[in-house]
Amino acid sequence: MTDHLRNWYEIREQVRWHDIRHGRGWPRGPVRARRDGIAHRITTVECAREPRRAQRLLAAYEQVRADAAAGRTLDFGLVAGWQRTVLGMSCMPFRDGPAFAKGGRERYGLDADTPARFDACLAGSRDSALPVASRAARAYLDVCFFHPFPDGNARSALLTLAFVLAAADIVLDQVGPLAQLQRPADDPEGARGLADLVVTLIEGAQRRSGNANGPIRVHNR
Repeated sequence: MTDHLRNWYEIREQVRWHDIRHGRGWPRGPVRARRDGIAHRITTVECAREPRRAQRLLAAYEQVRADAAAGRTLDFGLVAGWQRTVLGMSCMPFRDGPAFAKGGRERYGLDADTPARFDACLAGSRDSALPVASRAARAYLDVCFFHPFPDGNARSALLTLAFVLAAADIVLDQVGPLAQLQRPADDPEGARGLADLVVTLIEGAQRRSGNANGPIRVHNR
């Protein structure tokens, strides 16, 4: 049976993460949208679906923002802390067996070193040689394909992306397109396309915030 996590290990190294629109030096400078797109989605779309779940997700997002402001390091322990809040659980270990997604079409295996490899991948979110949009997109996909938790991995992936952007002083004003697409583990162009989508969302937030003249300045941490 195909191990799609192993596919992701290989694809991850093939993706041209530097080759996104505007080049490797973009974006730079704070992007402070007029509204917080994640908070807005939670309090509208998510709340309409399930208010109590949305309340937990909003609390986890507040943790994400606080952790980014405090300069915390992105690793499994940090993500698991958010996920405890998302799921309302007191303990959140790494999964203890294979995981499945997309109606069972993708299977993510588990080896003795899988948790350590997850941490090593998340550590790449601090690589300032890459555009922050690429780092955020890659971390999002790392969570999707390592699938560390028994439930709520899509929410965890979105929170992880938000953390990487927030650490660079970027707040998106909309995130709906991120939540509407499923991305396969073996598609390098799709992975790079996600980074381009993050660029588009940053551009939109910049434009709608009234700061559309000239390049923005985002601190790459």
